[in-house]
Amino acid sequence: MSRIGVKPIEVPSNVEIAFDGNSVTVKGPKGELSRTLHPDMIIKQEENVITIERPSDHKEHRALHGTTRSVLNNMIQGVTNGFERKLELVGVGYRAQKTGNKLVLNVGYSHPVEFETEGDLEVEVPSNTSIVIRGIDKERVGAFASNVRSVRTPEPYKGKGIRYEGEYVRQKEGKTGK
Repeated sequence: MSRIGVKPIEVPSNVEIAFDGNSVTVKGPKGELSRTLHPDMIIKQEENVITIERPSDHKEHRALHGTTRSVLNNMIQGVTNGFERKLELVGVGYRAQKTGNKLVLNVGYSHPVEFETEGDLEVEVPSNTSIVIRGIDKERVGAFASNVRSVRTPEPYKGKGIRYEGEYVRQKEGKTGK
């Protein structure tokens, strides 16, 4: 039995959920999210509690059970609290700045790397070496942060690159001379 899938989801009083077949729309104080879930999953709502059940113990249904619950829970959390991902730039001369709706990174290339901020994502640059990405969709916040990080992933010898806040980069020892 799925440990995550059987947990009930508490719905706050300021969130409205509408089911239309296998599509779900969640409205809250921060915005609105909609998504189409797998048609085999059985979603039951009783007052302010949602439970997800699976029709059988097939491998596919077991995998979808916890995933469906997590996706629905993340939608509810997103419209109430929102999600945030912080990035740090480590390296001499590495800096970030926000110009209009673009994030501009100078990370050791011959040209600046620009990212267009998408839809409802908020990108904030509190200092030259830190980036904060906020939004209501956990998947989009994480994907945007991952794309920014992939411009210059942390390397293990000097530790330079773009990393998530608090990420540990294991340092390797360099070559030793004779």
